[in-house]
Amino acid sequence: MDALPPSPALTRTTCPYCGVGCGVLAAPDGRVAGDPEHPANRGRLCSKGTALGETLNLPGRLLYPEVRGKRASWDAALDAVAEGFRSAQDRLGRDGVALYVSGQLLTEDYYAANKFAKGFLGTSNIDSNSRLCMASAVAAHRRAFGEDVVPGTYEDLEAADLVVLVGSNLAWCHPVLFQRVAAAKALRPSMRVVVVDPRRTATCEGADLHLPLRPGSDVALFSALLAHLDAAGRTDRDYVEAHTEGLDETLAAARADAARVVERTGLDPADVETFFRWFAETPRVVTLWSQGINQSEVGTDGANAIINLHLLTGRIGVEGAGPFSVTGQPNAMGGREVGALGHVLAGHLDWAVPGEAELVRGHWNAPNLAARPGLKAVELFRALGEGRIGALWVMATNPAVSLPDGDAARDALARAPFLVSSEVAAAQDTAAYAHVRLPALGWAEKNGTVTNSERVISRQRGFLRAPGEARQDWWTVSQVARRLGWGDEFAWTGPAAIFREHAALTGLGNAGQRAFDISGLAELTDAEYDALPPTRWPVPAARAGTSRFYAPGRFPAGRVRLVPTPVNDRPAEEPGTLILLTGRTRDQWHTMTRTGGVPRLMAHAPEPVLAVHPEDAGGIPDGALGRITGTGETTGSAVLRVRHDRGQRRGTVFAPMHWTGQNAPSARVNAAVPPATDPVSAQPALKSARVMLSPFVPAWHGFLIAQRDLGVDLAAYGTTGLAGAGVWRHELAGDDGPAEAFARLTALLNGPGAYWARLEDPAGGLHRGVLIEGGRQVAALFLGPGHRLPPRDWLASLIAPEAKAADLPLAALLAGRAAEGPPPSPTICVCMGVTQAGVCAAIAAGAGSVAGVGERTRAGTGCGSCKPEIASLLAAALQPA
Repeated sequence: MDALPPSPALTRTTCPYCGVGCGVLAAPDGRVAGDPEHPANRGRLCSKGTALGETLNLPGRLLYPEVRGKRASWDAALDAVAEGFRSAQDRLGRDGVALYVSGQLLTEDYYAANKFAKGFLGTSNIDSNSRLCMASAVAAHRRAFGEDVVPGTYEDLEAADLVVLVGSNLAWCHPVLFQRVAAAKALRPSMRVVVVDPRRTATCEGADLHLPLRPGSDVALFSALLAHLDAAGRTDRDYVEAHTEGLDETLAAARADAARVVERTGLDPADVETFFRWFAETPRVVTLWSQGINQSEVGTDGANAIINLHLLTGRIGVEGAGPFSVTGQPNAMGGREVGALGHVLAGHLDWAVPGEAELVRGHWNAPNLAARPGLKAVELFRALGEGRIGALWVMATNPAVSLPDGDAARDALARAPFLVSSEVAAAQDTAAYAHVRLPALGWAEKNGTVTNSERVISRQRGFLRAPGEARQDWWTVSQVARRLGWGDEFAWTGPAAIFREHAALTGLGNAGQRAFDISGLAELTDAEYDALPPTRWPVPAARAGTSRFYAPGRFPAGRVRLVPTPVNDRPAEEPGTLILLTGRTRDQWHTMTRTGGVPRLMAHAPEPVLAVHPEDAGGIPDGALGRITGTGETTGSAVLRVRHDRGQRRGTVFAPMHWTGQNAPSARVNAAVPPATDPVSAQPALKSARVMLSPFVPAWHGFLIAQRDLGVDLAAYGTTGLAGAGVWRHELAGDDGPAEAFARLTALLNGPGAYWARLEDPAGGLHRGVLIEGGRQVAALFLGPGHRLPPRDWLASLIAPEAKAADLPLAALLAGRAAEGPPPSPTICVCMGVTQAGVCAAIAAGAGSVAGVGERTRAGTGCGSCKPEIASLLAAALQPA
């Protein structure tokens, strides 16, 4: 990746995507590069990060407050919010209101929202979308360590001799961390990487061992490993006796279940033996986990089973060893620090610890402080649907798409007596239900801090002016609080003042008992706050901090605990059902508010896809449409493009979670996911839904490429997305007659001086047209009876507004490809625009390595996120026939 030349116009800020927390150098003109001085990335960025400059000034921003669908002044909107919350509490009591917030907020925004809810509204009904991704890790940390602490650092991943990646497609979901691991392994080939995941993902390329276990059987695997480690004499008796408790009951539970590990996991016994042997004989082991563990009905037990391994062997708190939970969002950790989850107080304080609630009450001057934990995400929206919540404020998240039982969540939002949405996007599924919509600042405009997965606090610095009348969320909260009579307690002058208040709270009553302590930053001046470099906590005021926790001599007060994790057999499989696994794709983020506006990020996965093993496809051809339908209490469904994938474990399917009612209303996968949760963490089990797969058989399939977005209501199945600068791709399938559909769709684009060049075979159901205007092509519409239609990229390149009139016969346009040259090919490297055909051509010409392909094509030489796919193509090409 090319570095930006030094310039006073560059701003050091932080990437707004995953929990890696990469430093970014950014300029108002859209130039973006990785910050070589930031410890998280040392200059690296992933495909999304490198495209951040292309997300600036995206159209579709919410620019002005709105009340009941009409533009309003800020005073009128804030008055409406205050009155809505006051009225709801008058009618339903203090717990008749709620806030639902997000890991997209900065720490200062989070702190203000939590203080407003718990301290002054007097309710703990504030939860975060982090409940959907990291709550089980939080619960496991609290059970094991007494506090939500990630013990290690990213450097441990590079220093380890064995890295175990569990339920984490690191290559796609945390690409910069994956590149750090890959670079360390290239320098030290003896380093081993094991991937524990039902799917064969991009992360498996280059791994030494892949364990495609049965979904939900992680606890069985790690409990059996615990028993094996003890039997093999790997228990660190000195460490265990000096620092832990719970050993005997934990080992008893593990031994009781160990014999059935192969049966329960479905793994090859030889692979299990190899993994256990490698783990036992390797002192420096890091076990990293993410959503594949957390989003389970046994997520907390899964995380504790991992932590148990490291406590038993003393492989924690030292270089190159430890359990490591990576967060999904840029500030999920910051939200946990300020208590923006329903079950915790700010500053890692706890109602259950005598005196700690009083510390918060006094610090905030909040006599109305909430007295107990509040509702968590799934139960909060259930309460909303049942009328027990009279006012809800949603900030920077989209629960209409992200919550399980998605149709019920939408119904609850529609029933809300009073709903407020703080958002950057004017068109957003949740905001469509809101009575008041408040324009928020985006990542390039707001100021504050975030905390990444290794406890590093980084500054986010705005470098663009606020668009329209958008304001930062902490300001909005403070203004509503002032209208409710609490102006003095929210009279901050800026984010630095909020940070100082937050930092001071972490030191109250803390003589080393709590690991989270940043009281040493509580006296920062505004200038020092503005210049704050990346800083790992703890930063106590009166003693030295530490990089790693839980090594001998580096303990907060008290012992840590091994937690018994008995294995409960999953219910018997329902005949004809498959387990739905949901997750991210490489180049998209959440509900695509930012990334969906960047054509090159859409190129890799332009349509919602369902990955299924060919033998589970039930005869649905590769590339056809399929419908997944929930079973049991949730019977919602989603329609997606079926892709045969032999790397998908039999009995499972995978679908991305990014698609919304704005871009693919029939592909909202969470409509088919039941609201089951982990009993300890209340995290939704988003990776264990049982679904039925059936063909979706429309009367016709088609696509429409045009210079404007025509929306998603064009047919029974419809998606929309950018296919280039100023050109939109719509994938369609309908139940009406093909001829009628063709006439209806062409009429949408008719205009003076334009005409359709057509190729039609009504008897065969084939209808194709290219719209010509001013001597150049401006749209293309292809309909046919089957799903096999020409590739779209070539036509999209000709229809882009900046494209010149094609000197091609109409026959070529209507065929969907040029008469000469290679056929269009999907994009592999979005940074350099290299297609799969280009990579394969380089391999055929003699490139025998990923680096060799990069030398010939530049593929993989940008962010590197495509390297696993290049490696996969290499492996396939070099495999003997």
